[in-house]
Amino acid sequence: MDNMNKHALNGFARYGAASALVLLLAGCDANGDQASNQAIPAPEVDVAVAQSRDVTLWDNFTGRMAAPETVALRARVSGYIDKVAFEEGELVKQGDVLFVIDQRPYLARLQMARAEVARARSQVTLAAREAERAEQLWERRAISREEMEQRSAARTMAQAALASAEAAQDNAELDLAYTEVKAPVSGRMGRAEITRGNLATADATLLATLVSVDPLYVYFESDQQTAEGNPLDDAGSTPVRLGLGNGQDYPYQGQLDFVDNQFNASTGTLQYRAVIANPEGLFRPGQFARVQMPVAAASKAILIDQKAVLTDQDRRYVYVLDEGNRATRRFVETGRRVDGLLVISGGLQSGDRVVVNGLQKILYPGIEVAPQLVAMDRRKPAGNEVAQHTAF
Repeated sequence: MDNMNKHALNGFARYGAASALVLLLAGCDANGDQASNQAIPAPEVDVAVAQSRDVTLWDNFTGRMAAPETVALRARVSGYIDKVAFEEGELVKQGDVLFVIDQRPYLARLQMARAEVARARSQVTLAAREAERAEQLWERRAISREEMEQRSAARTMAQAALASAEAAQDNAELDLAYTEVKAPVSGRMGRAEITRGNLATADATLLATLVSVDPLYVYFESDQQTAEGNPLDDAGSTPVRLGLGNGQDYPYQGQLDFVDNQFNASTGTLQYRAVIANPEGLFRPGQFARVQMPVAAASKAILIDQKAVLTDQDRRYVYVLDEGNRATRRFVETGRRVDGLLVISGGLQSGDRVVVNGLQKILYPGIEVAPQLVAMDRRKPAGNEVAQHTAF
């Protein structure tokens, strides 16, 4: 009995020790898991609240600058170029003298015309006196009626000759004035196509080209779908924004002033024209420009930061936080860009909390995150998202 009791006591002792060891290990595992959970905090992400705004939707176009007035300067009288009175590429004002054609032949013709006018006037004076005298003699029947009528006709012929001489004088004065080629409009000169000493033929020789520079036209074309969705009853009330080809913004303002009355059958596009002020000469005719024109208005549109949008094959989605700050995937339909934000046409509602930064920290849908509230438009402080926004 003593041996059996000792064996039993030893078995119970070994079992108790083993049980204590198992409990100790289990406790260690539980404490390890708890410590591990406490060591991995929720990842911090930037979250912005989606807000509805009334916006004007703009579309982008590629345009080309054009001068409202382009003048190909040609001589109106023939002669040798005596002077080129401008610097190539300089700005000139309307009425400035640009070319001078040798004036000496035209001065001589003017003097001859003036002399002919003086002679014709003297003939008119003489013929008028003789006609008056003939009428007096006819009243006394001192001359024949035929002679009186001849003198009256001579007076009429002298008056006609005077009118012809005066017209020739006017023409000579005009030709002399045409020897000075003046700027018909204000603008910028091109290069001189002919230099001093060369012969310029009337209405044939191109002297230079002059283009107006302030304001300028901007021509651009829209496809049929965009044009049909944007009927313009009054082109003059539609603003446009312009940017140069080497930038991303549209800092310059213009005004739409013309919409063509028919589509181009070859390209299926409709041509538009805008006017832009150019007092500093930043733009030049023929230059390409980027154009933005309003094409539609959206009431209570949802706008979000484009960086928040991810792609899953051909579908787009964003991460939205629920009440437990868990990031869930939400598929969305996207539209146009407005002032750096993207219009969401479906999938989001006003007030949804959208992850806009730190998306790489979301390892799987449903993960709990630590949200940091920021403004949806980073150019504005947080809290201004609710302000109504209308683009012009």
